[in-house]
Amino acid sequence: MTIAAARFAIVLVLVVAWEVAARFSTPLLTAPPSLVIPALAGVLTLDTYPELPRHLLVTVREIAIAYALAVLGGLGSGFALGLYRTLGRAYGPILAALYAVPAVVWYPSLMLFFGLDSTSKIAFGFLLGFFPITLAVLAGIRQVSPHLVTVARAFGARPLTTFVKVMIPAMMFTLVGGLRTGLALTVIGVIVGEILGSKAGMGSLINHAYGLLRTADYVALVLVTLVLIVASDALASLVEHRAQRWIE
Repeated sequence: MTIAAARFAIVLVLVVAWEVAARFSTPLLTAPPSLVIPALAGVLTLDTYPELPRHLLVTVREIAIAYALAVLGGLGSGFALGLYRTLGRAYGPILAALYAVPAVVWYPSLMLFFGLDSTSKIAFGFLLGFFPITLAVLAGIRQVSPHLVTVARAFGARPLTTFVKVMIPAMMFTLVGGLRTGLALTVIGVIVGEILGSKAGMGSLINHAYGLLRTADYVALVLVTLVLIVASDALASLVEHRAQRWIE
């Protein structure tokens, strides 16, 4: 109850501060909560944007495809680089250097190559999610104690059994953390890609409302997108708790 009350107090203070600050700002640039709440009601009842469900499904589909590709590519590359030390030493630093480059610099090339359709957003989301997953798998394999592997092999465990029963549990925390980070960055990549240039999706609606200076609708759409982001993080958190229970 104390934690819930503290969270409610923080939210209440922020809302009040937002309302007061917006009253002294330009209405075209800021919208107080007293205007955002009716706008949010209009968005949720589909009065303002009747095609909201279609755009929301487009964004969810792009995130799902981009994340699935990032997981497949990241796990495959990470395990290959981690299990084969020569490959890891050769290409690991290159991946780390590419990951350090701001990903937004790649988006214009992706947009020119794939166009304004969903493919460029999926590619951008995949690009943001691929690197943290790959590097997390690589770091997790390197953290596995070689003594555990030696003991397992001494007791007659086959390579596949050693990998599943020894290596994966030992690297699970790093692996799950990388998967969760990859999901968050994939969501960010897809939505940012839609905002920068898209024909459909939540990002296109946000960009449309912002371009027309419909500030209250813009904030309401951002709140809807925020719920989508929080829901994806909650799902990742649930998977993380299940993985911890499996290790225990």
